[in-house]
Amino acid sequence: MSKTRLNISLDQDLADFIKVYVQENRTTVAEVITQFLLALKRQAQGESMEIILSNPDFHKALIAVQSRLRDGTSEWHTFEEVFSD
Repeated sequence: MSKTRLNISLDQDLADFIKVYVQENRTTVAEVITQFLLALKRQAQGESMEIILSNPDFHKALIAVQSRLRDGTSEWHTFEEVFSD
């Protein structure tokens, strides 16, 4: 899908918060906004993620992954390492 540029204005406290948040979570402002908007779109279209997010095993796995991403202990692999024969 092609991308387009969107300029937004935020309160200074929100701008400061998102800058710290993305740095701590090793992501980008664009990715945070994209995920937020996708969640809104799913909700508006009746495609809620509540079922999968309410699964206790999925929730535990998600928390574990977030923790490893935040503390830098995740082991990263190339596409070829993961999907090659």
